[in-house]
Amino acid sequence: MTISVNINDKRITGKRDIMLYGHFIEHFHRQIYDGIFDPGNPLSDEDGFRTDIIEAMKKIKVPVLRWPGGCFVSSYHWKDAVGAERKPLFDKAWRVEDPNTFGTDEYIKLCRKIGCEPYICTNAGTGTPEEMSDWVEYCNLDHEGQYAKQRIANGFEEPYDVKYWSIGNENYGYWEIGAKSADEWGRLVRESAKMMMHVDAGAQLSAAALSDIDWNVNLLKNCGQYLDWISIHQYWDMMAEVNAPASYEECMAFTKDIARSVDEVRGILTAMKLEDKIKIAFDEWNLRSWHHPNVHTIRQGVNAEDYVEPRDKNDDNSTYTMADAVFTACFLNAMNRNCDIVGMANFAPILNTRGCIYSYDKGIVLRTTYHVFDLYVNYLGDTVIDLWAKDGIPAMNVHSKSGDEVSVDTLDLLAAKWSDREGISLAAVNKHASESQSIALDYEADNAEITMYSVIGKSVDSYNDRDRNDVGIQEKKLGRFSRDMHVELAPHSVNVIQIIPV
Repeated sequence: MTISVNINDKRITGKRDIMLYGHFIEHFHRQIYDGIFDPGNPLSDEDGFRTDIIEAMKKIKVPVLRWPGGCFVSSYHWKDAVGAERKPLFDKAWRVEDPNTFGTDEYIKLCRKIGCEPYICTNAGTGTPEEMSDWVEYCNLDHEGQYAKQRIANGFEEPYDVKYWSIGNENYGYWEIGAKSADEWGRLVRESAKMMMHVDAGAQLSAAALSDIDWNVNLLKNCGQYLDWISIHQYWDMMAEVNAPASYEECMAFTKDIARSVDEVRGILTAMKLEDKIKIAFDEWNLRSWHHPNVHTIRQGVNAEDYVEPRDKNDDNSTYTMADAVFTACFLNAMNRNCDIVGMANFAPILNTRGCIYSYDKGIVLRTTYHVFDLYVNYLGDTVIDLWAKDGIPAMNVHSKSGDEVSVDTLDLLAAKWSDREGISLAAVNKHASESQSIALDYEADNAEITMYSVIGKSVDSYNDRDRNDVGIQEKKLGRFSRDMHVELAPHSVNVIQIIPV
């Protein structure tokens, strides 16, 4: 069966912001220490940053990097991690000591080395509106006040000009230090936003939300006039307590209604007439949740082997297969389709844990998800255009992790063109585990060449590791393009098809 796909490049449905391909890094288990910040390692530069990791981040053009959390931020006091005298922190979120040698100044250095926008998440757990606004002072004021003067005294004359700020993390959740009720949250966000805006009226503010009517209505009633963003998070394959990764088939079940939370928050914003003022920042997302047993529970682990050492399971590279790649592409397609309301998304995290990059003392591994970001950032257009399948897309039945049978489309398709050059591109994800799919491209293009770039592995369980490189981007030149040309999509593959005039 061949699926006929119509593409209309005259009908633009959205212009995506590059920040949809953003990332996130937290003070959790080898993301910062023994990760990107590793002074003394031969691969690190004079500031202690791993140059191989930074080069990998630059290749996927990381546009924005959210930091320092995550749950970590809700007991983090930024003032202890600037200047010459650093005060170690006992991280009450993850129950380990943080030396505070990586703080605001180091983070800004990192962002500048990568070439990305900083996005600071503030402490709305044990912190105060004043502490948050002091942080804005330190980063953004030219010289006024003690905190700008402290930054200057620390050797950083020019303001950091941090544009993006998030008030809090998942403060709606019982697991978060300093969790709040909806009423408490609305008031705290309002007062924090007021003080932060008094320091820098040009700052863009976000606040933690979820696809819950009562929480969001309360937040937006209290704070809608102050906010530029509303922040949502989601992990689908939950493994906090039990590290049992979903199978390929189970991961495909997660792709059904992948943008449901976006739809729900969009509806609330629209109902409150805020859809033109506030955008969604999907600023923590990944297929698989982080494994950290016996921490976000009432009865805590007592010994390191109960709650610290199990975190090493996150670094098993065999976990990150073509299932992760295909799911990631489906998520990015969904965000592109919703780019009128979703202006930022942050893959969580970029490094180690469930990251798209894995590091060890002598090098890095680019996991399957890294190559999906490479594909979308460097090969897919930025202007979403109309696409439809004449006779629909065939469905397949898969079993979810809970055992239910779920019907999902075999293909996930997105068409885009470039705002700065001619040609179109098609993101085509074949979710079927074992069957190729044939598509016929109903599109008119004179004197154009067609090339397909694919992220693919031999099996659904293919992965990359220190001693293996099973998954990468493969290029296939398909020659001169003609209308209704057939293209074969391999099983469990992520593809970008370019049609470029010559």
